[in-house]
Amino acid sequence: MNKGHKETINTRFISTTFMVLAIAIFKPFGLEVWQWQAYVHLLAIFALGLFSCFLTELILRYIVRMPRSYDRGVSYIISRNLRFQCINTPLVSLLICLYRHFAMSDLVEGNKLSLTNYLETLVIIAFLSFAIGLYWRFKYRSRYLAAELEETRLLNEQLKKLQSSTTGVPQQATDGLLSGSTYQDSQITLEGTTNEHVTLEISHLLYIEAVGNYVKVLCKAKRQSRALALQENNEVHTHMLRATMKQMEDELQAYPMIVRCHRAFMVNLAQVEQISSNSRAMQLVMRHSHDAIPVSRSNISKLKELLE
Repeated sequence: MNKGHKETINTRFISTTFMVLAIAIFKPFGLEVWQWQAYVHLLAIFALGLFSCFLTELILRYIVRMPRSYDRGVSYIISRNLRFQCINTPLVSLLICLYRHFAMSDLVEGNKLSLTNYLETLVIIAFLSFAIGLYWRFKYRSRYLAAELEETRLLNEQLKKLQSSTTGVPQQATDGLLSGSTYQDSQITLEGTTNEHVTLEISHLLYIEAVGNYVKVLCKAKRQSRALALQENNEVHTHMLRATMKQMEDELQAYPMIVRCHRAFMVNLAQVEQISSNSRAMQLVMRHSHDAIPVSRSNISKLKELLE
């Protein structure tokens, strides 16, 4: 059994123990009317809690298709834990509710199976699950922060490698030549639904943003001469076109480094200066404009796969 499995079992065991101890202290479900039998019922609830945890793990692995993994980043771990609680809480509530009906209804009429019975159990278990979740989040906070920093560092390393491999020459000299483009000064014309259009060097494109019925195209200012090719040019031009993001995607699909990272944004990965990432959000900081472009949760995994 590897370290990850042992840690998971230990976490589930401690969580279930906490739940049973809380139930033993506050004595819901009419436990106060039982004598020594109350300890038997608590032991049975403990077993049901553990069974529910392992059943939820199987559901996550084989039905939801979210296997346990510590190599997929902090956002994956947090998302999986949240889904675990959303599945496990109603499941363990149902098991306890059934146990109350079949084993604890002799002396307590309120333990009979009913919607009220289930809702009462669900509220109690949901509160305990929330408290347990806060405990583990606080306990592993430093680990999560360290993992976030390491994940961000690796993403930025992969970004630099990708930028280097697509240019084939030092980044300072080319400033972002895209794969799918043979020459640094290859041009493309982006057209709107009316007569407006913009022609630019594809390597100068920073990002495209949807603004109502228009798209905003940000690009570097064109160099005035080849003699200035190695000089830094931070001037940014903005162009407005009446078009949709779908039109822009279709026109730029030949350039793999230009990706849709958000419902309202497409970015040129060759012009990304830095990736900023944490458990709540990911942003792409662009060169020259220094704008922070958000990456939607649905696009994070796709972006990570591209960087890898």
